[in-house]
Amino acid sequence: MADWVPREEWIKSQPQALLASCVLVLDDRDRMLLLRYGTGQPLAGSWWLPGGMLDHGEDPWTAARREMLEETGVELAPDPTLIGIDHRADVLGTGPVLDCFFYGGTLAGDTLVRLSDEHDRHGLFSLDELADTTLAATLPTLTALHSAALSGSFAYLREGVPQ
Repeated sequence: MADWVPREEWIKSQPQALLASCVLVLDDRDRMLLLRYGTGQPLAGSWWLPGGMLDHGEDPWTAARREMLEETGVELAPDPTLIGIDHRADVLGTGPVLDCFFYGGTLAGDTLVRLSDEHDRHGLFSLDELADTTLAATLPTLTALHSAALSGSFAYLREGVPQ
């Protein structure tokens, strides 16, 4: 039997991972809102969902709402709908990241998107339009999340691959 370890020491021995939240929103034709990372960003020129890392002490849904507002100027409704989780072992050399994906509902046709300095373009895309698009992650990830949002199901992913 192992020796008892004080909680403070035990916590230091546990796996560490970053936590991120992303938001999938659709328009009335079920196209996804994607943002393109601008010049100077680690993934410049690639497209992905609004989102980012949690701030210290922040819960995933609060982070998703904050990131959506910061990156697009769009405020989400207060009710979270978790549609997916993805575990990635190493993201840009930072180590493991656990991504929480939320469905943010349907954008009104007159929604104005106001980009942050992090992004240089936004667009609404169907899955078919993304085959030749440079994405920050994988098309199977977006496909699984799109399906989960439309069906009310949940996507469990590892390295962007549905399990």
